[in-house]
Amino acid sequence: MTATPLLPRNAPFLPEDIDMLNKVVARTTPQQRSWLAGFFAGFEAAQGGGLAQAAPATKPRAPLTILYASESGNSEALATKAKKAAQKHGLDAKVFDMADVDMAVLAKAKNIVVFAATWGEGDPPSRAVDFYQALMSDAAPRIDGVRFAVLALGDTAYTQFCAIGRAIDARLEELGGVRTFDRVDLDLDYAKQAADWTENALAKLAPKDDQASGTVVHVDFGGAVPQADDDEPKYTAEHPLEAEISALVNLNGTGSTRETWHAEFTLDDPAFTYQPGDAVGIYPENDPAIVDELLQTVGLGSEAALLLKLQKSFDVTTLSRSFVENYAKLTGRADVKSLLEGEAYPKFASDRQLVDFFVAYPEKLTAGQLTGLLRPLPGRLYSVASSLKAHPGEAHLLVGAVRWESHGRVRKGVSSTFFGERRKVGQTARLYVKPNRHYRLPPDGHTPIIMVGAGTGVAPYRAFIEERVADGAKGKSWLFFGERNFTNDFLYQLEWQEYLESGDLTRIDVAFSRDQPEKIYVQHRLWERRADINAWLQEGAHFYVCGDEKGMAKDVDTMLAKILAEPLKGDEDAGRAKLKELMKAGRYQRDVY
Repeated sequence: MTATPLLPRNAPFLPEDIDMLNKVVARTTPQQRSWLAGFFAGFEAAQGGGLAQAAPATKPRAPLTILYASESGNSEALATKAKKAAQKHGLDAKVFDMADVDMAVLAKAKNIVVFAATWGEGDPPSRAVDFYQALMSDAAPRIDGVRFAVLALGDTAYTQFCAIGRAIDARLEELGGVRTFDRVDLDLDYAKQAADWTENALAKLAPKDDQASGTVVHVDFGGAVPQADDDEPKYTAEHPLEAEISALVNLNGTGSTRETWHAEFTLDDPAFTYQPGDAVGIYPENDPAIVDELLQTVGLGSEAALLLKLQKSFDVTTLSRSFVENYAKLTGRADVKSLLEGEAYPKFASDRQLVDFFVAYPEKLTAGQLTGLLRPLPGRLYSVASSLKAHPGEAHLLVGAVRWESHGRVRKGVSSTFFGERRKVGQTARLYVKPNRHYRLPPDGHTPIIMVGAGTGVAPYRAFIEERVADGAKGKSWLFFGERNFTNDFLYQLEWQEYLESGDLTRIDVAFSRDQPEKIYVQHRLWERRADINAWLQEGAHFYVCGDEKGMAKDVDTMLAKILAEPLKGDEDAGRAKLKELMKAGRYQRDVY
């Protein structure tokens, strides 16, 4: 039986209207759908819409090169959407990941749109490093007369906000490109602004004789149910699912210095789907005590409605340079303005939060002034720790509670203590899916995999093994896991032992850093097992890393290059080149934060 075509999520209707229309369409008969088609054709013709007129002759389409530099997938998703939108502007678009192309793509381009994310304090996304360095080098080709537009993504919590997008924008102009549409620098709440910018930029780049109409929507079902935005999930950051918490378990022992929560959620809608390697986003809520202190500090008291609004919807902890700039404009304070000069801001902002700033530079604010200064509360992403095949209708996450002290105050991670302190089983949380197409199991279940993670970085490997067991995959698997203490911090210990006994996990090596006088980490275990690692890689193994980019992941990257160099007479350059080959082949994949 042929599936009835349904409206995709990107159809030009409100989400609730799409759901309603899909319910109606799903119940219609072929005769009813035929009648509706005729009715709408007649209705449009009567309105002068021209559906009954012959289609105009096809015009030549202008080529468009869309480049993206992405770490978490945001720029990639925007590039994919831009390709679809380019069609109606008379543009023949091709999308390129900077990780997969060289400067030749620029030399051949006629029109360019770039979506570029900034990673951490002003770095390019790891997969785009080579392209970015080549673009900035003297060897980059001239692109005289090529029209371009750049959208930059970043996080105002970092001083070098959108630095990579800004640098690419300036460099394309230096190389002779013509900026057709001004760059925009977007924070974490980028979705609406990015959509508007993309539409306007494409309109500027469209060929002048293009006759395509922005009011006409072309839908080609091709005999099958259409997928929205290349399988973009139904539940996104803009459209989360309210899911019930069905389990909350602290996996650490009572003597641990850690607090790591295994959280399970019941998914009432089968359309909430994910794959191992994807991330699930959580919209947490702020600690009411922190919100109340903030309100008291700016002279607003404890007005219940405002407290609840800030608790659910605004970022009340992150101190950013853009916030200080806006506060200086609002208050006219010279001392705040001087804070933005030289190194004063980074020195002051180090490990401080908004409440510290308001205490240091107090002003009485209205509710509107306060909310106008704050940015929306961003979601937090966690590598999914389950396979839907093993746990239908569920999503499992691994959340490490974060607490620390600075400048005489106790600090708490917003999302991590949301689960550790303020949520109970039976309550709900808002969830969405963030696909990670560059962190996937190999399609062939016989391919060996090597998985390296510390602490909560072990989460995706639980999903990997569950998926392989469900699929009956026979490929070898090897886990390297690191934490502080064996007795209290061996996350999912019983499950790993069961997988070892069943043969679903081939090997496991652990590094518990504080169980002996000298610190031992996962990279040390890798070096000890370097001969076998090289043998597995020779067999075609895929190598995965999940964890802190500045710590464990960086050290593992360095160690793996050293391991690859050993059979090549210890040539470090050759080892690094081999590592890049593995990355380009999709056999070295990283999920870092």
